Amino acid sequence: MSQNVLVELSDALADAAEKAGKATVLVNARRRMPASGIVYAPDLILTADHVVEREEGIKVILADGAEVSAQVAGRDAGSDLAVLKLERAAGAIAEVTKSPARLGQIALALGRPSAEGIEASLGTVSAIGGPIRTGRGGMLERYLRTDSISYPGFSGGPLVAADGTVLGLNTSGLANGAVVTVPADIAWQLADTLVQHGRIKHGYLGIRSQTVDIPEASQKALKREQATGLLIVGVENGSPADKGGLIVGDILVGVAGEPVLHHDELFTRLNGEVVGKSAPIDLIRGGQPQTLSVVIGEK
Repeated sequence: MSQNVLVELSDALADAAEKAGKATVLVNARRRMPASGIVYAPDLILTADHVVEREEGIKVILADGAEVSAQVAGRDAGSDLAVLKLERAAGAIAEVTKSPARLGQIALALGRPSAEGIEASLGTVSAIGGPIRTGRGGMLERYLRTDSISYPGFSGGPLVAADGTVLGLNTSGLANGAVVTVPADIAWQLADTLVQHGRIKHGYLGIRSQTVDIPEASQKALKREQATGLLIVGVENGSPADKGGLIVGDILVGVAGEPVLHHDELFTRLNGEVVGKSAPIDLIRGGQPQTLSVVIGEK
């Protein structure tokens, strides 16, 4: 007789917690309860920015119980991510999932809120959404939400799939105290930028706009299916938009080859490597498509 399926599931989840737990650390960088972090590279820890309240005297407790000093290598309040550099290698590195999270997928929220060890909470991926503006002045292109319980000290810890791979980083610092998960592909990409540059660049054009429907004739001229864009209703004097030739009445429909349907998408398109560089801005002017080159400013 085959083993009970519930026993098999239980064993698989226990194995997943053990595997991911080896790359989940305690981060002591604030006055109150410590938080958690993920071993992102041999000597680098990815954690939530809001739990790093000081940049000196940071201590990290590894899976083997060793306490290691760390310093901030880079941080970004907008995405609530911070990378810490350890004095020495941490050991096991977190394995990132190769498949995006799926709605309804079983997942474990892990944390190491005390030196006593790993804690876990079981749930499912209950929502996948985005982009959303964060409570810390940034924009998150995509987010996950689960019905697992995020216990005190879980911020900065991983959301883990049943095979022990990391689906994302859990934090209560982005949505006014509600816990969301930054998907692993986004978190790791931002972490790479933080390691290289110490910060995330946030761009701006200097326009006021409102979402409008694109006339059918203009949609045909665009040669792509795009129902909405941003009608420019104001341009700041001397702003990147002003210098680039954007005018009131233009409908902005794309940045750097990517469509822009609403404000949040524009916010997302203007972040990252495009800042400080000339980028093609797709417009509809007088019913016809145009493309202008605009040097994206930095906030």
